[in-house]
Amino acid sequence: MVEIQKNKVAMISLGCAKNLVDSEMLVGGLKQENYEMVKSSDDADILIVNTCGFLESAREESVDVILEAGELRKAGKVKKLIVMGCFSERYSPELREEIPEVDEFFGTQDHAEVLSYLTGKPHTKADPDYFRSLLTPNHYAYLKIAEGCDNGCSFCSIPLMRGLQKSQPVKWNLQEARRLAANGVKELLVIAQDSTSYGWDLTPRSSLHELMDELDKVEGLEWIRLHYAHPAHLHREMIERFAKLTKLVQYIDMPVQHGSDKVLKDMRRGLNSDGIRKRIESLRNTCPEIAIRTSIIVGFPGETDEDFKQLYDFVEEVEFDRLGVFTYSEEEGTHGASLKDDIPMEIKTERMDAIMMLQQDINLKKNKALVGKNERVLIDSHSENGTSIGRSYRDAPEVDNFIRINEKLNIGEFYDIEITAASEYELIGEKYIGLEYNKEEIN
Repeated sequence: MVEIQKNKVAMISLGCAKNLVDSEMLVGGLKQENYEMVKSSDDADILIVNTCGFLESAREESVDVILEAGELRKAGKVKKLIVMGCFSERYSPELREEIPEVDEFFGTQDHAEVLSYLTGKPHTKADPDYFRSLLTPNHYAYLKIAEGCDNGCSFCSIPLMRGLQKSQPVKWNLQEARRLAANGVKELLVIAQDSTSYGWDLTPRSSLHELMDELDKVEGLEWIRLHYAHPAHLHREMIERFAKLTKLVQYIDMPVQHGSDKVLKDMRRGLNSDGIRKRIESLRNTCPEIAIRTSIIVGFPGETDEDFKQLYDFVEEVEFDRLGVFTYSEEEGTHGASLKDDIPMEIKTERMDAIMMLQQDINLKKNKALVGKNERVLIDSHSENGTSIGRSYRDAPEVDNFIRINEKLNIGEFYDIEITAASEYELIGEKYIGLEYNKEEIN
């Protein structure tokens, strides 16, 4: 066991928000042990890389970052190099052989083990959780309500890296939400691999809508945002909460993955295109102003020109408010990997570009419709020219649109903003001086 006291640590966190929460837990534990966190690898004695292993592009990024970090370790610029996370969970034997500069590899749930390795002292699993330190701006944070996934989608390797679903008890999630709110968090972004399956594995059994009922009561929170809702598991009780709860914003991240029934069946998504349409109709009937974000995959094995046309027509018909598109990549150990990856990358890229061009037109139409309206906006940052960058309820941080205001407003505060101009991914606005807005109406 290696004991290193009061050294400087740099954390590189790759991949999704769920991975970011893992990094925050470890950083909090390190700070509690008097380790100094630094932003730059060049200033660090210890370098920790939290990897992502989902999709080929993420794996390539993880390898590149590890190799670059390995060069720092080889040159003696860092004393210790630690690799953890999803990619490490699955491929550590191969990585040990290929990149000997790494001092130790850990998996997705090994926060306590990393602390023990560095400090030489025993740590329990709860220690890092308690001392979580945010890597986001102070006014928003992610709440990971469950780990792992039971769904078995044919394109996804997450269950192989993070295991089956393990929901955090309601009281734990509430405790964490209250702690975050007490420390100044105003926007809580609820995440899991499949948030709509939350609580099914608990004893006594719980549910996402019951958890949302309790989170809505947490003092200090102003926005609660729901991510990663599986459409097959989005039930009426949860849909109704978007209209009933005051802090749950009318926004949902609901990956539909495709619009062809054949491809959806091959993906093992548990719902056909009509079923997805009914979920979307129910959401919009309940909350006409709800913003629906989705993700889709093009180029799944066997996706014909007709399948892609059905997907294109589906996106054109539904007019999602926000959309991300990925090209299929084979995930070792999944059912999809047993199928012939018969779509050339050139075709995958063409299909991705076609969907993105369509979505740009949809975005522009929807954004132009907001010109002249007032939006409640949360300020995230300042740009170099002194303007402010913020978001309305329609937009999650990092992945969605933003609103630019031509004056310096306080980060982490809400303002009533009049929208004056629009493009595909950006709105321009100015601080509105007039009647007080109705918070409940906007939410």
